[in-house]
Amino acid sequence: MSVVKINALTVPEGMGAELEKRFAARAGLVEGSEGFEGFELLRPVDGTDRYLVYTRWSSEEAFQAWTKSQAFAQGHAQASEDAQKGHGHGHGHGGPAASNAELWGFEVVQRVEPK
Repeated sequence: MSVVKINALTVPEGMGAELEKRFAARAGLVEGSEGFEGFELLRPVDGTDRYLVYTRWSSEEAFQAWTKSQAFAQGHAQASEDAQKGHGHGHGHGGPAASNAELWGFEVVQRVEPK
């Protein structure tokens, strides 16, 4: 069964749209990774300040390989560089789009697909 990684990002008020824009700009960096099965950026709708970045992988090893890949390093290096310039992970003023990140890991034990 698949492995799910969820990165819970605390996003300051008013920064959600900017965070979404930055993730869209990084599109294409993970899709070709061995063992990658899916990605979703989940926007909170119940008053919380946490966005969830959901990825699904064929195995823990596939996820770990992605975190050590050149594409992963490239995406995070670009985000860091952009933040220093006042965009990317920054919000136009050099500040972060997310103030905290917490990685959660799960193993899929049951999945139901539409018929």
